Amino acid sequence: MQFSDLAANLLTPPVLFFALGFAATLLRSDLEIPVQVSKTLSLFLLAAIGFKGGVSLAESGFTAAVSATLLAAVAAAVIVPVWTFFVLRARLGAVDAAAVAAAYGSVSAVTFITAAAFLSARDIPFSGHMVAAMALMESPAIVIGVLFARRYGPGAAAGINWSHLGRDAFLNGSVVLLLGSLAIGWLCGPVGGASFMPFIKTLFPGLLAFFLLDMGLVAARRFGELRQVGLAAVTFAILAPPVNAALGLALSALLGLGHGDALLLVILCASASYIAVPAALRTALPEANPGLYVTLSLAVTFPLNIVFGLPLYHFAVAQMLS
Repeated sequence: MQFSDLAANLLTPPVLFFALGFAATLLRSDLEIPVQVSKTLSLFLLAAIGFKGGVSLAESGFTAAVSATLLAAVAAAVIVPVWTFFVLRARLGAVDAAAVAAAYGSVSAVTFITAAAFLSARDIPFSGHMVAAMALMESPAIVIGVLFARRYGPGAAAGINWSHLGRDAFLNGSVVLLLGSLAIGWLCGPVGGASFMPFIKTLFPGLLAFFLLDMGLVAARRFGELRQVGLAAVTFAILAPPVNAALGLALSALLGLGHGDALLLVILCASASYIAVPAALRTALPEANPGLYVTLSLAVTFPLNIVFGLPLYHFAVAQMLS
């Protein structure tokens, strides 16, 4: 990877706005994005990427290659939490290891959206069904994490409230909005969605940058908690993304994916959830420490992926395809 590739990513508006938010918090500025504004931005971005993916899926159709990609994505969402749990179990204890496994086995929609913008800025096409892959990868790790906590944790005999777990894992707002907007885009198709696409394309870049400003503020607030989570946990949060990215790269090579789809699968494998998983584990695994798994995913893995990971994974995919 050339230094110019890294510099080009660092000098894009989304990354610079993220850095601005991060710096503002460290400098103790009173800059703040209201919670409702932040939530509105995230809902728009999810709906936009889902709709665009649905239109693209309507153009390409649902083929055997699409099915294979979706199955590979789900397989990755199972493999990652399993290895994560057994690596961390001895150091963190079964419950916290299971929570971290759920976070790293699930995905970050914001990281995916940032990667999609990264590809669009370089005119690299990607398929609409990758949005469906992202939605399918949200939930399996949550279920696996809770199962591991109940099987190996101190409350091994305790039962699992499957109705609550299923609702939190499969019907959380991000999954419903993504799949719903994907379905709407697919039903409208390129013709029906043509009038709506300029609205999305015009607003998307600016709102993404503004949302990442808020993410920078939030990540920096969590940054001070790294002293409490321990060196081993922070080391894991740094090393896990490239390890999981290698899994995504191997699956991409096996499936023969193009550059755009391969990069998105890689970034999905490398990312960690800090929205869907905390919402689900708050009720399904309340004894887990959110200061651990949220801090690792949001304050360490998320910044590393969008600042350094994207150009690194982009280079790795290019090398694989050369």
